[in-house]
Amino acid sequence: MRDDAEAAGFRILECCGLDEFGSGSIGALGDLVLVDCAQADAATTALLSRLDVRCGKSGAHLVVSTVMESLDIVFGCFALSGAQILVDPGRAERIMAIGRVLAHVPNLRLRELAEDDRLLLLRLTEQVGQMAQRLESLSPGQREGGGAFRLEAATQEWKGQATTSASESAGPSLPDAATIRGFIRQRQARARFFDADLFADPAWDILLDLTAARAECQMVSVTSLCIAAGVPATTALRWVAQMVDSGLLLRIPDPADRRRAHIALADSTAVAMSRYFAEIGVTTNRRVAVAA
Repeated sequence: MRDDAEAAGFRILECCGLDEFGSGSIGALGDLVLVDCAQADAATTALLSRLDVRCGKSGAHLVVSTVMESLDIVFGCFALSGAQILVDPGRAERIMAIGRVLAHVPNLRLRELAEDDRLLLLRLTEQVGQMAQRLESLSPGQREGGGAFRLEAATQEWKGQATTSASESAGPSLPDAATIRGFIRQRQARARFFDADLFADPAWDILLDLTAARAECQMVSVTSLCIAAGVPATTALRWVAQMVDSGLLLRIPDPADRRRAHIALADSTAVAMSRYFAEIGVTTNRRVAVAA
């Protein structure tokens, strides 16, 4: 990690273990903090939460590497700083994360990314932005001062489709969970006959999984959502972060465990998904063959 940061043009202020960092011996955070956290015990999660607050207040950027087994707990520690979370990252993923930081750090020259990496980042930002615009155009009654996708504060009382907004209740309802899960299985079946990479569409798979969960009145963990996305966990996390930033999704604190957080559809996104299913003829009582 040190070599990669230096190659990107950063000057290293300190390189130490998490326990040493937590002892308070480290002064200013600098522009970027790189953290490697494979095990998330109580002491570590407390440290990560404090680091999240410090970076959120100071504007320092965070890149945190972890493993799938610790993802839910690690994700729950970062609500203020906009940390990039990498899961079992290779060097290329870490370099891309540092490259994204460079774009936002003042007085630093943005180094050229490889053409494939640059196109991937453009596609990620562009597609989520286009999706937000489409859904906003479908959603009636934009909220005052914020538009249809202003990010709303999550509440612990969120229970899925049982607590729908007035605009959602006025439109078509979501199909039942079994119908949506069947729709998802149709999409997944393509991988038995073709290369799955041909159909990678993590944003849509995330929306479908969360829509089914909403119909089931179930909360969805970050780990589960990464699996449903059908792409590497780090890639799925980037999509989740972009969709939360766009207001398509909400981050919901786990009422039973404050160290964890769940992801859910924003009400306006649920309205758009309901209208989408109604438009293509997928309803609770009638199923049709559709091109997924």
